Amino acid sequence: MTEIQDLKQKLRSSPLRIGISTRALFDLEEEHGVFRSRGVQAYAQMQRERESTIVGRGSGFEVIERLLKLNETGEKPYVEVVLLSKNSPDLSLRAFLSIEHYGLTVITGSFTSGGSLAPFIPAWEIDLFLSNDRSDVQSAVSAGTAAAHLGPISRNWEYVPADEVRIAFDGDAVVFSAESDEIYKTSGLEAFRRHEQDNATKPMEGGPLGEFLKKLSILRQIYMNDDGVSKVRIGIVTARDRHAHARVVHTLRAWGTPADEAHFVGTWPKGPILKAFGAHIFFDDQEKHVLSAAGVVPAGHVPGPHAPEAPVIPA
Repeated sequence: MTEIQDLKQKLRSSPLRIGISTRALFDLEEEHGVFRSRGVQAYAQMQRERESTIVGRGSGFEVIERLLKLNETGEKPYVEVVLLSKNSPDLSLRAFLSIEHYGLTVITGSFTSGGSLAPFIPAWEIDLFLSNDRSDVQSAVSAGTAAAHLGPISRNWEYVPADEVRIAFDGDAVVFSAESDEIYKTSGLEAFRRHEQDNATKPMEGGPLGEFLKKLSILRQIYMNDDGVSKVRIGIVTARDRHAHARVVHTLRAWGTPADEAHFVGTWPKGPILKAFGAHIFFDDQEKHVLSAAGVVPAGHVPGPHAPEAPVIPA
C-alpha cells in the first residue's frame, strides 16, 4: 500500500467532521432579525411561510461546499458535515431542501428546538464547529471542541464555484498555543522576541485549531499533484515578523503540516493579504482582525485568552 493510500484509509476511518449551524451555512439574517425583534413565534411563522423558498448562501457555505467536493464518489468520505441547529424539527424542512438544492452531501443533523447544542457537539465527534451564535461557540470550546464564531456574509463576497479550497489561519492562540502571546503580554515585545529566538527550533504546543490543521494537512497531502500543488491550500497569516518567524516554520515542520504560504505581516492589515491569497475562510483569535478581514473573506473568531481591544504581538 502506498503512502497516499495509507493517508486515504486513515482519513476515511476518522474523517474530518465539521458541525455547522443553519445560520452559518445559510443567509438567514432577515429571519434572525425577526426572531430578535418579534420573538420565536413570528420567526417560526416566517420560516413556515418560506418553507419551499431556497435559502441564500451564508458565510460558511463556500468552504463547506469546497471541502465536501473533495470526497470521492462511491467511497467513504474524507469530510463529513453535520447540521447543528436550535431550530425545531418542524423547521428542518427548509434547511434540508436548500441543502438538496445546492447539491451538498450533508445528510445528518440535530435540531434542538432552542435547546443547547453543547451536548451534541461531542456526541457527533465534531473536529470543528462553526456558528453565528457566540454562546454556542463558547459552549463548544468549554466542551473541548475547536470552534469559531462567524459573522454574517459580506455583501462584497462573490461566490465562485471551483474544486480548490484555501484556508488561512492566524498562528498564536489559533493553531499554536497562547504561550508565546502570554510572554509578550506579561513581559513586552523584546522579551517575546528573545524567547522566540532562543526557542526557534522548539516546536510550539497545539492551539484550539491545531488538531483541525493536522487533519486538514492529511487532506492536503492526498490531493497533492506531481508538481507539489494541492487542491487544499493552507496559509498562515500572522502578526509575527522576521524577529519571530523561525519558530513558526520549525513548528509546522515538526508537526508534518507544512503551509503552502506564510505571511509575517507585523502591523500590516491582514485583509489585503487574505484577499491576495484568495482565502475561502480565515480564523483569528483577535476580533479586530476578524472584523477587518470579514469584508473580503468569510472570517471566524476563535475564542482566546485576549481582550478584543488588546493588541497581541505587534511587530
